Amino acid sequence: MAQRLGVAAGTLRSWERRYAIGPAVRVAGKHRRWLPEDIARLEEMCHLTGQGVPPAEAARAARLKAAGEFRYEEDPLPTGARPSGGPATLPLGPVRAECRGLARAAVRLDADAVEALLDRAIEDHGCVVAWEEIIAPTLHAAGRKWASAGERYIEVEHLLSWLVSSTLRRRHEPRPPLRESVRPILLACAPGELHSLPLEALWAALTERGLPVKMFGPSLPAEALIEAVRRVGPSLVVVWAQARPAAAAELVGAVEGIKWGVRGARFHSALLVAGPGWNCVPRANTRRLTGLRSGLTLIEQLLAD
Repeated sequence: MAQRLGVAAGTLRSWERRYAIGPAVRVAGKHRRWLPEDIARLEEMCHLTGQGVPPAEAARAARLKAAGEFRYEEDPLPTGARPSGGPATLPLGPVRAECRGLARAAVRLDADAVEALLDRAIEDHGCVVAWEEIIAPTLHAAGRKWASAGERYIEVEHLLSWLVSSTLRRRHEPRPPLRESVRPILLACAPGELHSLPLEALWAALTERGLPVKMFGPSLPAEALIEAVRRVGPSLVVVWAQARPAAAAELVGAVEGIKWGVRGARFHSALLVAGPGWNCVPRANTRRLTGLRSGLTLIEQLLAD
């Protein structure tokens, strides 16, 4: 039930204890059995608390509505119960149910619930599906929300981003054995680029497949990137940029020109660029990662070649 609603299990127990928002019928043992009317009360409770209504008032309204004695449109809550600026929901559109649960938990700033939902999404679906169908749509909706509401809801986007990053890093153990014969894949953000979450998702997905990866994170200076390529000798280099990097064409040329290995048998690392920042760099258009799933396919093909 907690997963379905996007709240922590402790929150559900607290609501049941404090406000009598729980199963109407209890059975012997430690299990709770939720009937459709119980679920409807909880969904209304989540809806109202997500709008900023105090829990006690939200519980009263949810119970009355379930009993047919309360209509939200005709019996508005007291003045000041709801924040101005419309409902505190994220503009998601048609998405998976897990995405809506994650969005509700993020709007409530319920960090425990967000972490639990992120863990479950990756465990159930793997990094690719979890990122493309659950995490990324929620992040984009959070960004659109605070962009359209001034500085309001920016805390939702910050909390969600931090927890996504923490979850991806925490779940770093590869499922298959590492492919010892493959040279490492080097991941870095372009100089000045601080948005690294999509690159962290790629790191997690590659690690999930047992591929050796070295992550250098946000805003790696060009000289440091070139030195890292020389020292690591990677099979592939992926550089992410949300905004156009400074001296982008020169950076591409410098990385592609590096050779590594013993004299007489030196190799080039294949360079891949990712992110909208490379859209206007003609030299970078030959090898682009345009999404996590398609990017993984391209990487696997290059490694096989």
